[in-house]
Amino acid sequence: MSDGAALAGPDGALRCPWALSAPEYVAYHDEEWGRPVHGDDALFERLSLEAFQSGLSWITILRRRPGFRAAFADFKIASVAAFTDEDRERLLADAGIIRNRAKIDATLANARALAEWAPGELDELIWSHAPEPGSRPVPKALSDVPAVTPESTALSKALKKRGLRFVGPTTAYALMQACGLVDDHLQACVARRT
Repeated sequence: MSDGAALAGPDGALRCPWALSAPEYVAYHDEEWGRPVHGDDALFERLSLEAFQSGLSWITILRRRPGFRAAFADFKIASVAAFTDEDRERLLADAGIIRNRAKIDATLANARALAEWAPGELDELIWSHAPEPGSRPVPKALSDVPAVTPESTALSKALKKRGLRFVGPTTAYALMQACGLVDDHLQACVARRT
């Protein structure tokens, strides 16, 4: 039984224990999670997927990500903002995604709100909430990794103030982790950058 410390993966390298719970996680953990993501459309995709993940395991979303990308026009903000009522009904019937009405409606509403923002504004707003590098202790075990931080609470409030939905502090922190605003790879993890 793990105490939440890094564990050896299939190649013998130490990784965050969650990365070893499903085969798809190894590549996601090693190549994506915690790596800096920039660009409004790319961040809209991550924000949307984190919202869909709420109440579910991330592996459910990861396995359906190709379906989400196909259903939501590769998360191009301008394209999703132009979705019609027929598109909404199509999404509600699409077995390749999570067919949660509130989450679909939030994604469509968020795209419409973001379509009104200046280019680069979402990227700038999200990254303005990144903590100073080195300002947090490096986690040694999963128990050292928070679910919410003052920065994620501030980011959540800033996004909600601008009209975005399904962006609570926990979702905001998951976004910060996934998009590299924080590096929560454990100290002994092969994927840790610093």
